Amino acid sequence: MALIVDPVVSTAWLADRMRTPDVRVVDGTWFMPAEGRSGHEEYLQAHIPGAVFFDIDAIADTASHLPHMLPSPEAFAKAAGRLGLPRDVDVVIYDTHGIRSAARVWWTLRVMGYSKVYVLDGGLKKWVAERRPVEGGEIFPRAVEIEPIFDADLVRNADDVRALLTSGKGRVVDARAASRFTGETPEPRAGLRSGHMPGAANVPWEGVIAGDGTLKSQRDLKALFKSAGVNLSKPIVTSCGSGVTASVLALALARIGLDRVAVYDGSWTEWGGLPDTPVVTGP
Repeated sequence: MALIVDPVVSTAWLADRMRTPDVRVVDGTWFMPAEGRSGHEEYLQAHIPGAVFFDIDAIADTASHLPHMLPSPEAFAKAAGRLGLPRDVDVVIYDTHGIRSAARVWWTLRVMGYSKVYVLDGGLKKWVAERRPVEGGEIFPRAVEIEPIFDADLVRNADDVRALLTSGKGRVVDARAASRFTGETPEPRAGLRSGHMPGAANVPWEGVIAGDGTLKSQRDLKALFKSAGVNLSKPIVTSCGSGVTASVLALALARIGLDRVAVYDGSWTEWGGLPDTPVVTGP
C-alpha cells in the first residue's frame, strides 16, 4: 500500500520550523471580485513572518480571457524565482480564509514541478487565533534560478473533459454550491449558462472543511466523496467556477491518498461560456 503524504501541515508544525532555511512560507490569499477585498492589501497589513505573496491573477496566463489560468512554465519559473522559491525546500502555503485559494497555489506549484509543497491547515485565521506572530509590509526575498517544469497529468482542458464524459471511464467532481450545480441559481459571472456537465458529481468545497477551518479527516473525506457517488478507484477530474475551489477538492483527495487528481483549469467559466459544451440542470 502506498504511503500517504499529508498535503497539509499544522500551525504548530510551521511555528517550529518557519525560521529554518529549508522552509518557505507563501501567502496565497485571493478573493472573488464581488467580495471587494484585495489579497495583496491584506497581506501587506498582516502576514506570517517571512511569507511572500503569490498573486494567482498575476502569475497566470494574462493573455487568456479566462481568470487566473496557469502561466507558461517559463513565465512561472521567472515568477517563482523572484519569490525565492527553490524546489528543494518545503513550501507552505496559506490564505486568510482558512483553506481556499491556498489550495490553488498548492496545485499550481505541483503542476510546475514542486513535490514538497503543503497547505497550512486552518490558514492565517487559525494562526492568528492561536496568537502566533504576524508582520506587515512587503518581503523582498533573494531571487533563485528555477528550471521550467510542467506536469501535464495534473491539468485538464475542455477537450480532455469532453473525452472523459464521453468515455465514462472517470468522473468530473464539481466543487460549486449545490444550487449552482443544479442550475437553480445563476452563475456569478455574466454570460455563463447554469447547470453542470452530464454525469458530474457535486461535492461543494465547503463540505471538505471542518468547523474549525481545517481539512476534514481521511475517514470523513472518504465518506463524503462516496456519498456523492464518486468511485475513488476511477480517474477523477475536479472542477468549479474558475479552478480555485476545484483545487480544494484536489487537496482533499490528496489527503486520502489520491495525489494525482487533475484539475480542470478553465472550469465552469470556460465550460459554461462555450456554445457547444453539453450542460444539464437538476440534481
